[in-house]
Amino acid sequence: MTDVRFSLNGEAAEVDVEPRELLLDTLRDRLSATGAHAACEQGACGACTVLVNGASVRSCLMFTVQAAGAEVRTIEGIGSPGALHPIQQALSTHHGLQCGYCTPGMVLTALEMFEADPHPSRDEIVDWMSGNLCRCTGYINIVAALEALAGTAEAQS
Repeated sequence: MTDVRFSLNGEAAEVDVEPRELLLDTLRDRLSATGAHAACEQGACGACTVLVNGASVRSCLMFTVQAAGAEVRTIEGIGSPGALHPIQQALSTHHGLQCGYCTPGMVLTALEMFEADPHPSRDEIVDWMSGNLCRCTGYINIVAALEALAGTAEAQS
């Protein structure tokens, strides 16, 4: 077992893990951060996306030991039930949600995008979000929500 310490949503986290344990499993099974979802388990769908030191990563592909000393952000650290993050609110307002399974990964990817560029174009939004799959919405409302938040919807019409 290996002792791993990192920050999880601004709080200290310490776990003893096997060196081969995936960050996704640690978050869900040991730290009760169940917002990162297991889906393809191959890094292709984005359902397990978390931010590590501000960069989106597929937690199904990252070993927990690789997160040692890092700042890990999950959907549990974004907004709250009483005060949604602006990305969450935009997705809700523009009906960019259906079953919600992909939503945590979408929100975290969008958060990284907006931190890199507060006013991305439609093409940039589509490019950023292309690694997050959704089988329910068809992406139109997701892109519309993020365009509205970016203030680029009118410019793209």
